[in-house]
Amino acid sequence: MKLALLFSGGKDSCLAMHYAMQEHEISCLISIVSENKESYMFHVPNIELTSVQAKAMQLPLIQQITKGEKEKELIDLKKAILEAKEKYNIQGIVTGAIRSKYQASRIQKICDELDLKCLNPLWLKPQTEVLQEIIDNKFEVIISGVFAYPFDESFLGKKIDKEMIAKLQEFNKKYKINEAGEGGEIETTVLDAPFFKKKIIIKDATIAFENYAGTYEIKEWELEEK
Repeated sequence: MKLALLFSGGKDSCLAMHYAMQEHEISCLISIVSENKESYMFHVPNIELTSVQAKAMQLPLIQQITKGEKEKELIDLKKAILEAKEKYNIQGIVTGAIRSKYQASRIQKICDELDLKCLNPLWLKPQTEVLQEIIDNKFEVIISGVFAYPFDESFLGKKIDKEMIAKLQEFNKKYKINEAGEGGEIETTVLDAPFFKKKIIIKDATIAFENYAGTYEIKEWELEEK
């Protein structure tokens, strides 16, 4: 099938793409840029970087701005998916949903209305397995947002590697933190993956942190040949 990927620029949507590409064609990416930093549906940190990631993958990108108002943002999502269907003749949508019934049910409803398939390759996959597959498949992923105790500023901008997975697992045991961030505790940004034609090199970034919540915002970057 020809598919569009709902693309946040984070680890889950990229890993879902990795799975979907085994049997299907990814025709385009769809990114929803929310003006609401506490969006119910959509990833926010470094969302503007999706245009750079799309260039790195050499795939077309549909970017849709939304005010991020609860439920109303779904109208903007439907508009973007309809554009993908009309422009690229897609037959379905791929999501990186793992456990969020709120997200999955609403995307499924839109797909039903537009007569599209909805694929969720990561659905109910153990979170530790998701993190391990990122490493096994040589994804380069950094933490671009933290939003819960006991995370501190030192986590921002750090790569997800074996040591980081061990730390996240420790937090899961001690504080009931979802190690893959399914509770919104962390957000991530992908700098390289097997299907990237070029990788992203960070040249400059800023950190904002207060009360166990913070973001790592990439300000300058370049694309490097692999």
